[in-house]
Amino acid sequence: MEATRLTSKYQATVPADVRAALGLKAGDTIAWDVVDGTARVRKVSAIDVLFLKGVEANLAEEWLSAEDMEAFGDL
Repeated sequence: MEATRLTSKYQATVPADVRAALGLKAGDTIAWDVVDGTARVRKVSAIDVLFLKGVEANLAEEWLSAEDMEAFGDL
């Protein structure tokens, strides 16, 4: 088990053994999955990032109209 301490900005250093096991390098994106109170971290592949950006762009175009804001703004 590797342990790190959170800074006042809620940042933590990824231990060297974990970076090596996941093949992480500076600038990589990681994802946090929380299931039943346990957090898992994984490296996000470039295809995942492209997919998420595409979904985000499409949702922004589809769901940010004035009509949508009026209909769903109080949710």
